[in-house]
Amino acid sequence: MQNNAGAPMDDSSPTPQRSYDRQWDEIEDMLELAELRGDEWQGWFEECRENSDKEGMKEAARNYKALQGVIKCLKWVLGEEGVDHPLE
Repeated sequence: MQNNAGAPMDDSSPTPQRSYDRQWDEIEDMLELAELRGDEWQGWFEECRENSDKEGMKEAARNYKALQGVIKCLKWVLGEEGVDHPLE
């Protein structure tokens, strides 16, 4: 197996320690926060576009797209109807 950089993965790497103690309401709160932040980044993108700030637009678009992935993963974890596997 290879990692994202194409190098062989080291099977001796430590397994992450997970507590599995998150509550559903914590996950739902995180989803709500991610959606709010996504809206903020989308607004920032529009503001940057109005000001012809290409660097600001790039940053806002990058962060917005990253949050879309977070949102899809959280919705998938919560079992939201109609949400496909986040890696497909």
